[in-house]
Amino acid sequence: MLTKAPRGTKDVLPSESYKWQYVENLMRGICEFYGYKEIRTPGFEHTELFLRGVGESTDIVRKEMYTFNDRSGRSITLKAEGTSPAVRAFIEHGLYAETQPTKLYYITPVYRYEKPQAGRLREHHQFGVEIFGAKSASADAEVISIAMTLLKKLGLNNLELRINSVGCPVCRKNYNRALKEFLGQHLDELCDDCKVRYEVNPMRVLDCKVESCKRVTKEAPLITDYLCDDCRNHFEELKKYLDALGYEYIVDPRIVRGLDYYTKTAFEIISKDIGAQGTVCGGGRYDGLIEEIGGPSMPGVGFGMGIERLLLTLEQNGIEIPKPEGPDLFIAYIGDEAKLFTFTFANKLRFNGLKVEIDHMERSLKAQMKYANKLNAKFAVVIGEEELESKKVKLKNMATGEETEILIDEIEKAIKN
Repeated sequence: MLTKAPRGTKDVLPSESYKWQYVENLMRGICEFYGYKEIRTPGFEHTELFLRGVGESTDIVRKEMYTFNDRSGRSITLKAEGTSPAVRAFIEHGLYAETQPTKLYYITPVYRYEKPQAGRLREHHQFGVEIFGAKSASADAEVISIAMTLLKKLGLNNLELRINSVGCPVCRKNYNRALKEFLGQHLDELCDDCKVRYEVNPMRVLDCKVESCKRVTKEAPLITDYLCDDCRNHFEELKKYLDALGYEYIVDPRIVRGLDYYTKTAFEIISKDIGAQGTVCGGGRYDGLIEEIGGPSMPGVGFGMGIERLLLTLEQNGIEIPKPEGPDLFIAYIGDEAKLFTFTFANKLRFNGLKVEIDHMERSLKAQMKYANKLNAKFAVVIGEEELESKKVKLKNMATGEETEILIDEIEKAIKN
């Protein structure tokens, strides 16, 4: 057991971590262009935050949270999603008093106790963006644009954007009444979970993946037929902004998302490429969440994107992330005096901005050069007693085999040029 990671977790080894770094750097870069700043929240929160924020009727709260009492008897939950902690920090640190909107992003581990499967682990990682304080549908369109930009820059072009409006407490009251009346005629056909959802939050039934429930809800009333004027106008505004950006979309009234805090906009982005059909991003608007958690009445909108799922989608679509380049220079040595010089000289070159490798395994000169090849070093030099006396080395271009004699002190300049 000591040498096995817990079920539902995964080590990211150096042979894979460069892919994560590439994707994360792209995420950070795109957020910077859009004016979003990074927020980092703790790995665990008070359980009440998720109960009030995510909603007690959701599968996350009912089945999937890692909850425990700490040594003081306080109920603590490992971070189950990224939005509620970001809202908590927004309130705690008074960011609502600053000039709005507040635009945040995060790349964070998330913990959910569920059956491990491809792209879905008990510890997984989420990229998310949130914009607080903006009620305009242009904010909804902007977060969608961030997601679409990222996916397209990664090479995923065969995407399907699905949008919906899940209404607000005003229009949802009438919709829930109609939906409950419909579902009440098919209770025997619903799964046990949906029978509970029927009582607590009937809209959750629309999100069920059980085939019998999907068959029932196929004929269910549509939320879009019950929208109040404010929600309907907001949805039409969103379409206008998406049209202006040139994004094609499908209005899908079945999208409700898996969290209770959504209001008005809900959306999903699906990859349709062969072998990778599935949602790679989902999000929406949550205008009541900040107030529900204890802050002022302020709107919000954002999305979450699973990084493991994203990397799996790229892999299934044959999209290769460029491997990192090898070291700029490998310094081989002959003898103890040369090894000491090489050790200190390599450190100086690294400080000045070069990627330099040396041997720590006491290899022969021939083995050192084979190691340099394996590392894909761009250049290599050999330093021994003779080179130390003459202060000259032969700089070898590892790709062409060409050698140029230069002074040791000119190595840095030669490589940078």
